[in-house]
Amino acid sequence: NASLLGILQHPDGTVLKQLQPPPRGPREQEFYNKVYDSDCCDSVLLELREYLPKYFGVWSPPTAPNDAYLKLEDVTRKFNKPCIMDVKIGQKSYDPYASAEKIQQQVSKYPLMEEIGFLVLGMRVYHVSSDGYETQNQHYGRSLTKETVKDGISKFFHNGYCLRKDAIAASIQKIEKILAWFEGQKQLNFYASSLLFVYEGSCQATTVRLSDVTLAEKRGVPKGLLSGGDILEYNNNIHVINSTENGKIEASVSKGLSKFYALHKKAYSKRHHSQLSLKVENLEQDNVWKSSTCITQEHLNGNVIPQLEKVFCHMPAEIKESANVEVRMIDFAHVFPSNTKDEGYIYGLKNLITVLQNILDN
Repeated sequence: NASLLGILQHPDGTVLKQLQPPPRGPREQEFYNKVYDSDCCDSVLLELREYLPKYFGVWSPPTAPNDAYLKLEDVTRKFNKPCIMDVKIGQKSYDPYASAEKIQQQVSKYPLMEEIGFLVLGMRVYHVSSDGYETQNQHYGRSLTKETVKDGISKFFHNGYCLRKDAIAASIQKIEKILAWFEGQKQLNFYASSLLFVYEGSCQATTVRLSDVTLAEKRGVPKGLLSGGDILEYNNNIHVINSTENGKIEASVSKGLSKFYALHKKAYSKRHHSQLSLKVENLEQDNVWKSSTCITQEHLNGNVIPQLEKVFCHMPAEIKESANVEVRMIDFAHVFPSNTKDEGYIYGLKNLITVLQNILDN
C-alpha cells in the first residue's frame, strides 16, 4: 500500500493531489466539498471559489481504488513559462488542536512566522537571459529575516534583465481581493494554508502563421475538457510503475509531473521524506498562443493572420494584469469552523502587501 507523494498531472488539464493521512486528508476533502457543493448558496463560500483552484471531486486510479486524489485545476496550464511561488500565510502554522510538540516543532522551524505573518515555501523563476529556471526551496524562505525578506521576495519577480513591476502590481491587486474576503467572513479560520503565485515569465513576441493556428486550435482544448465544463476520465493514462525499495513507488503520468506543484510537494510524514522519485516530462503548452494575446492588424496578408503579440513589456497594464498573474489559495488540511475573523491570516496578507508595495516603490 505504498503512497504517492507530490502532485501528478492528469491528461485532461487537472492535477491530482494525493489525500494525506487522516485527519488532514479528510479535512481538506471536506473543505473542498463544502465550498464546491452544488447546493451551496452561501455568498461567502461562493465568492471564495474565485480564489481557489477549481475542484473536480475525488479520483482513484482503477489499479488502486483505495488511493484517493483530489482532482484540481492546474493553475499553471495557461502559461508558457510559468514563474511559481508558494507562500504560507498566517501568524501560526499550527492549528488550534496541535500538540505541544507540534507547536514547538513549527515555531522552531520559522520563529518569525508570528512576527511577519508569512513564509516563502519555494519559488521557481524563469530567467529570460539564460532561458532556464532558478529554483529556491523552503530553506531559502526560512533563511529570510525581517531585513532580507523584501529582497528575498523581489527575487521572484526578477527575470535576469528587469524587475517585473507589472506582475508585482497585479499580485497586490489580487491579494487585496482575498484580503477583502477575509475581512468580511467569520466562519472559517485557515492554518498552514498557502497562496500560490503564478505569472508569465516569457517575453517572446510570437507571430503565428495560419497553419500553426489551425494546428493549435485542433490541439488547444485539453483532451477530455468538454465545453460544458464536464471532465472526461482518461483513467488509462495514469500508470503506476513497479514498487521500488521501501515500498515507495515511482509514478509516471503521460504528461509528467505538474509544474503547478513541482516545488510544492510536501512529505506527508518524515519517513516518506525525499524517498520518492517522480519522472518528469516537459509539458508541451500547445494552446499558449490563445492566452493573453494582443492583436494588431500590422502583418495582415494572405497567409498570416493578425499578429499575435506576447511582448509583455509593451502591453497595456490591464491586459497584463488580468491575463498573466494568478494568485490562488491552496492547502486546506488545517481549516476550521470559527465565529471570529481570521486575524492571523489577515495580518499575514497585510504584511505581504506591504512588502510587495515596498518592492514596487523602491
